[in-house]
Amino acid sequence: MVVCKVIGHVWATKKEENLSGMKLMVVQKHEDGRELSGDTFVAADVVGAGIGEQVLVVSGSTARKALGREDIPIDAAIVGIIDSLEVKA
Repeated sequence: MVVCKVIGHVWATKKEENLSGMKLMVVQKHEDGRELSGDTFVAADVVGAGIGEQVLVVSGSTARKALGREDIPIDAAIVGIIDSLEVKA
């Protein structure tokens, strides 16, 4: 699981059939819980996150399990919205 910030939406009028109805968001990974690393990627949103929110993202087969489907072509899913985050230096 990684901490990310939602920085955008993805609109795709043509996509793989199994992605139909799926909300896709652009997220940027946090390096240490504080600073954004610059790494950006697309994640399926299963919790209703919005732009500007910090989120928890899972990847690989765990992302497909978060959606309850093994046949869906995703490799990242937003599974939590962070209310508060404390990192000890």
